[in-house]
Amino acid sequence: MPKPEHVAFLRTVTVFKDLAEPHLVALARRLRERPMKKGEVLFREGDKGEELYLVREGTIVISKPVIGRVEQVLARIGPGDFFGEMSLFDQAPRSATIQVETDALLLYLDRESLHQLIESSPRAAAAFFFQMVQVFVARLRESGNLVAEVTRWGLEATGLDLDSKFPL
Repeated sequence: MPKPEHVAFLRTVTVFKDLAEPHLVALARRLRERPMKKGEVLFREGDKGEELYLVREGTIVISKPVIGRVEQVLARIGPGDFFGEMSLFDQAPRSATIQVETDALLLYLDRESLHQLIESSPRAAAAFFFQMVQVFVARLRESGNLVAEVTRWGLEATGLDLDSKFPL
């Protein structure tokens, strides 16, 4: 039986808020806890991984190395947010570094537990996958917008005026 506080917490997580109670219970049953101390690095870009993490308590910093020891902070996230979903599905190395900014409690779902969820509760797994697709689409749109904005900044920084030099 899952911890009741985990089920209650899942109800507050945007991606899971629309799941039916039995699906929340099935998912909560698969979650494990990972307490973290301020300053700890959970993983670095390039590390192997296969877990999706939910932030139950605390603040997490997501960053990417730029050059040498310089890191670019991509986001600060807190309770109700999640990260690590790409490695849960694609088995590729981690795409960013995760460091704990304050003491934190993370809940995680690993690939094996996801497979158990699929076997034991296919409807809960389907509801989970549907919600994850919504997140992937939103994040992909944000990434596309960021690429366009960074490209524009680069062109502006060079002083290149595309409208007058390259008519279509």
